[in-house]
Amino acid sequence: MVKRLLFCKLFFILFVLKGYGQTPYAINDQTLQHIFSHGEIQFLEDPSGKLAFNDILTPKVNSQFKTNKTYTPKTHNFESNYWFKVKITHNNQSKKNWILEFFDQTIDDLNVFVPIENGAYLKYNFGDQYKFKKREYNHKNFTVDIANHSNDTKTYYVKIKSSQSANAIIVLRNTHWFVQYALDEYIVFGLFYGMVLVFSLYNILMYFAIRQKQYLYYVLYNLSIGFYEMCVDGIAFQYLWPNFPAINQFSFGVGLYLSSVFGLLFTLNFLYLKNKSPLFYRLVLSVILLRTLFFVFCVFNNEFFSYKIVEIIPLLTAYTAGLYVYFNGYKPARFFVLGYSFLFVGCLIKLLVYLNVSWLSYGPITHYSLSFSFVIEMIFVSFAIGDNIRHLRKKKDKVQKRMIAQLQENEKLKDNMNKELTFLVDERTKELREKADIILKQSEEISRMNALLKEDNEELQVNIEKVTRARVMSQDVDFEEFSKIYPDRDTCYKYLSDLKWKNGYQCKKCGSNNYLSGQLPYSRRCTKCRYEESVINNTIFQNSRIPINKAFYMLYLIYTTKGKISSHKLSEILSIRQGTCWSYSSKMKKLLEDRKKEIKNAGAEGWSKIVLEHPSASEG
Repeated sequence: MVKRLLFCKLFFILFVLKGYGQTPYAINDQTLQHIFSHGEIQFLEDPSGKLAFNDILTPKVNSQFKTNKTYTPKTHNFESNYWFKVKITHNNQSKKNWILEFFDQTIDDLNVFVPIENGAYLKYNFGDQYKFKKREYNHKNFTVDIANHSNDTKTYYVKIKSSQSANAIIVLRNTHWFVQYALDEYIVFGLFYGMVLVFSLYNILMYFAIRQKQYLYYVLYNLSIGFYEMCVDGIAFQYLWPNFPAINQFSFGVGLYLSSVFGLLFTLNFLYLKNKSPLFYRLVLSVILLRTLFFVFCVFNNEFFSYKIVEIIPLLTAYTAGLYVYFNGYKPARFFVLGYSFLFVGCLIKLLVYLNVSWLSYGPITHYSLSFSFVIEMIFVSFAIGDNIRHLRKKKDKVQKRMIAQLQENEKLKDNMNKELTFLVDERTKELREKADIILKQSEEISRMNALLKEDNEELQVNIEKVTRARVMSQDVDFEEFSKIYPDRDTCYKYLSDLKWKNGYQCKKCGSNNYLSGQLPYSRRCTKCRYEESVINNTIFQNSRIPINKAFYMLYLIYTTKGKISSHKLSEILSIRQGTCWSYSSKMKKLLEDRKKEIKNAGAEGWSKIVLEHPSASEG
């Protein structure tokens, strides 16, 4: 019985207590790096913040250290100092130099106590509250050399004080691997930020070409993501403001806020939520407002910037909006949903890391999971934008095909009408010829009748044209029928030429009446002084940037409605921007008002009397 009790006690001491003790790590040249985790790290929280390093070394305080039970310990209380210690068994046979590296670049104050000879310690101060040049290595991470001249097991102490939640990520590396790793890491950073710039440049060019706000919002979203990643990775502190550490306290919060807002604005415009889902449209606007209020609150209390978990709300809003629009038939949203799916997975991994989930091990994949997700999301969203352009092009092609089909149908109707008229003329001619054969003696009368018939035919053609023109010039005519009279630029220019020089040509420079055709359609060049006058010079259409036939129709609509048609209605009819319609219609309405008496009884053709800005121009 006594032996059994002794055996139980021995088992408890060897196995149970060993599970709660601190495990040292032995330096080995075969290992490139080692990340301290779980039982290899012990920690002590100092809520008062008054414990000095000498106090930590006392047996009373040192015995209060607790063994870490998670993969990576974190600091949660912003008012406390957190102490950590790791043990390293040195190897004086090692042929490599070794360093301790700390990954979390958002730590405000990091003190590392490195043991040296005779039980003394050497203190190093790091953190984003110090200028960058204070670091031992010109690297974004906090790095310190360790001596390896004995085979002793030594304890290294770390004190962390931060205004936001920080990770105590402690890594032991040999310098050879550190150099290679750092070079590879900076190359990856260069590729990542290069992709951000390339995607941004491509979409800003698309914005200037197409003038759709979604491209501008996507550029700002990408740049905000890049800025946030630079702040979190420490790249921004190293290269942008190395002498202004105070910016580190809020810079990442600004980048995170801008990425959320511009991402939601891009979602609004790309998914056309205002038309496709008014409910989600209002929801997204509400989230933008709430996120802005939270950002303003964080500006006055920087500690709340650390609550990055709130970003899951804008992300879920955009993601669910994309799913809703996609499942309701908007196919270009498929790549948007796919990109945000990867981004959502990256955020979930970061959330699990933040919550210290025990089964999730720390490593490059988890550390850079969000960055990888951003890259994949950028690629798929770019595909989504391209898919949207293809969708719009197909829609435009369908409209053009319908227009061409309608024009072909109109041409067929015209041909049928001409055939019917020709048939009627042939029948009448045949009838007259039969009569001519019967009444040979009345040849002169028949000839006269044929002449009269010819005149009747010509008059019939003229009457048909007049009827068509009168019908087209009615007040309820649409642009398609109006285009039968003025189908293209040449027709409009010919009309202006006839109207402008109906009383003859006279050079405005030298007064000569002789001219030749100019280089531009229907323009006239003086044979004497070589001055060329455009057909639209001194007309209401001079300097017009819209198609001339649409400008004709705009003038016609303003005339027939007596200037009461609005620029919004003109924009809807002519498919021209409202601002452009307002600019041209204002000029036309002014001329209409100025020449009210002149066109009072002009009838349907009265609109042509305000074409010339200076009536005298038609006489020259």
